[in-house]
Amino acid sequence: MFNRIVLSALLAGTVAAILLSIIQVFWVTPMILEAETYEISVPSSINHGEVVDEAWEPEDGWERTLSTAGSNIVIAFGFSLVLTGFYSLFKTSKLYQGLGWGAAGYVAFFAAPALGLSPELPGTVAANLVDRQYWFLGTVFSTALGLALIFLPHQWFWRLLGILLVLTPHLIGAPQPEVHETLAPHALVVDFIRAAWISNAFFWLVLGTLSLILFRFFSPTKEVA
Repeated sequence: MFNRIVLSALLAGTVAAILLSIIQVFWVTPMILEAETYEISVPSSINHGEVVDEAWEPEDGWERTLSTAGSNIVIAFGFSLVLTGFYSLFKTSKLYQGLGWGAAGYVAFFAAPALGLSPELPGTVAANLVDRQYWFLGTVFSTALGLALIFLPHQWFWRLLGILLVLTPHLIGAPQPEVHETLAPHALVVDFIRAAWISNAFFWLVLGTLSLILFRFFSPTKEVA
């Protein structure tokens, strides 16, 4: 069973990550590179919000592409392990269930946090990094637990508690900078946010569906419905 979970998770995660990386190379990354040109053109740092220290970053081209793809594969493998573990635990066998698990992952790990902390281009003023990290992690945990309580039990009490857990991070509110400011044009920011939402939705739906197909394929019965 362990080998079955790991193998299906590895294959599904690798394929989903490669597809996501292709989308990023041809759609998302060009926007980031364009935004970086506005950031470089400004001689001094933005005076508002958090100042981030310079850190190593891959060179444009193959180094950036391979670094992104490698990170995507590692992250996707971890997510896929969680999904296949749930498939084993809850005896999941239907393709629509895999799609549903993928959608739940999308909501918990991207959509819910992105409602408070929108995807950002280089040159965007942001609130304190530690505060944002705490809010992000709290939102992921609260949303994941809330979705589990909404869809897994059948008692209304637990479903109402799940709804409350999903709403709590947004009632508290995500950390925000004193002044909202970005160096990139507004149209580029909007396009980037749209691309991030769509590409992550595609990634999670593919990951959920493919991980279930492979999990069932490596099953002794190999039943996929």
